[in-house]
Amino acid sequence: MPEVPSRKRVVRSITVARTEQLTPDMVRVTFTGDDLATLPDLPFTDHYVKLFFPPAGADYAWPFDPDELRERLPADQRPVTRTYTIRSFDRGTGELAIDFVVHGDEGLAGPWAARARPGDSIGFSGPGGAWAPPAEADSHLLVGDEAAIPAIAAALDRLPAQATARVFLEVASPDHEQPLPLTDDTVVEWVHRGEHGLGSGMALAAAVRAAGLPEGRLSAFVHGNAEMVRDLRRFLFVEKGVDRKQVSISGYWRPGQTEDRWQATKREFNRQMDEEESAVA
Repeated sequence: MPEVPSRKRVVRSITVARTEQLTPDMVRVTFTGDDLATLPDLPFTDHYVKLFFPPAGADYAWPFDPDELRERLPADQRPVTRTYTIRSFDRGTGELAIDFVVHGDEGLAGPWAARARPGDSIGFSGPGGAWAPPAEADSHLLVGDEAAIPAIAAALDRLPAQATARVFLEVASPDHEQPLPLTDDTVVEWVHRGEHGLGSGMALAAAVRAAGLPEGRLSAFVHGNAEMVRDLRRFLFVEKGVDRKQVSISGYWRPGQTEDRWQATKREFNRQMDEEESAVA
C-alpha cells in the first residue's frame, strides 16, 4: 500500500504593529499582515498559534520554511516553536493580539516580545483550539496563572451580561494584576505568589478549594502550572464528582521544563493522573 504523504502545515507571516506593557511581566504585541485575512473563523476562546523562532546562534531569520529547515538541519539548529493564545482577533481591522509573559532574558518568545518593534515579522502555524464558555452553564469557574490569563480574558469577553462567573488568577504580586472584562455577576480573586511562600500554583489551588463550588451546572476552565492542574483535577473529578465533560483542564507548562520537554512528556503525565484518580475514585 503506498505511503500517504503528510499534509504540509500552513505557515503564515505577521508583522508587529505596536506593543503595550500590560504589567511588569506581560507585553501585548498587536500584529497585522495580509495573511491574517486567510485565518478561518475563530469560534473558541482558547485559540492558539505556534510561533517560529530561530534558536540562539542560528544563521537564519524569518522568513523561512520551518519544515524544510527541519529536514536538513541538525536538531540544535532547527526552528523552535512556542505556543501562545490568541488574546483577540479583529477581522475588520485585520489585527491580532498576543500577550507574552516575559521573564527577563529567559527563553525565546518573552525576550523577543520585549524587544519587538513595529515592522518586525514572525511566522506562525495554526490556529488550534477547542473550548468556549457554554451558554447553558449556570455558573463558570475560570482558573489560571499568567500563562492562562489571555484565554481566561478571552472567555470573559464572550460571557453574556447576565452570566455568573468566579475567576481565580495567580500572579507574582498586586502590581501584576490587570483589568479584565467583567459581567455584573463576576467575582475575581487575585492570588499573589509572593505572599504565600508556596510553589507556583499551590496557593491558587488552595484558594479554589477554599471557595468551594457553586450550585447548578458548572462550566470550568482550569489551565496553567501542571502541578496545580494535578491538584484541581483531583478536587473537581474525585472529591466533587464534577462531570469531566463540563471541564477544560490541562497543564500549559511544568516547572523546570521547556515547552519542548513538557510536550514530549505531557501524555505520560496525564496518564499518571488518570491512574491516580481511578485508584481513589
